[in-house]
Amino acid sequence: MTPRRMAGAYLAEIRSECLRYLRNPGFMLPLMLFPAVFYLMFGVLMNHGHADASRYLLASYGVFGVMGPGLFGFGASLALERDGGLLTLKRALPMPPGAYLLGKMAMAMVVSGLVMVLMLLLGVFAAHVPLSGAQILGLLALGVFGVLPFCALGMFVGTLIKGQGAPGLLNLVYLPMAFLSGLWFPLSAMPSWLAAIAPVWPSYHLNIIAQRVVGLSQAPVMVHIWVLLGVAVGLLWLASRRLRRHG
Repeated sequence: MTPRRMAGAYLAEIRSECLRYLRNPGFMLPLMLFPAVFYLMFGVLMNHGHADASRYLLASYGVFGVMGPGLFGFGASLALERDGGLLTLKRALPMPPGAYLLGKMAMAMVVSGLVMVLMLLLGVFAAHVPLSGAQILGLLALGVFGVLPFCALGMFVGTLIKGQGAPGLLNLVYLPMAFLSGLWFPLSAMPSWLAAIAPVWPSYHLNIIAQRVVGLSQAPVMVHIWVLLGVAVGLLWLASRRLRRHG
């Protein structure tokens, strides 16, 4: 296969994967509305007039929203498609290696970007959070690229469990990880032992970066970027090994 045809095959798989999920309201609506409703309740209605609280929750619930497409769009769908035989069929097709996983990754990036756009609209127009153009672009970039560690985590979980059980297991990962990372409440309001273990979770590191983007933290972010990159590469490697061994 020539490089041009290979690139066309990758783009076709990405387009197919994105369209398949964007046209599925049962997938899109929960991912879009779950973080948005939380932010409306806690960031807008309950914190009306408290600009810093609304700003903090815009960043943290934005991270919460970014996690979903990676965990469920990648992990749950991979587990279901393994059980249904679609993954075996994809491997039999004359398509480049990795196109299936790249398509899913691109889909998760598109959806998480849309989630962040919705969160920004609510933050700017409903909560009246003042954001500069650079901060808006920073949050959009965080939405698009911040999903990658959760794609890897979702992929790894998707190789561990049967399809029907994957959504339930991923919820047991998704919600506690969000709570324990300080996405719903600041870590300062939580018991000290919970705050001490927060750096275990990738969502904690993404939230630190998000808080820096909106101007509520001055913490250096490079160490958090490297942690997230390490999580993404490590889990992707483990998941790829399991897929090769167990299909």
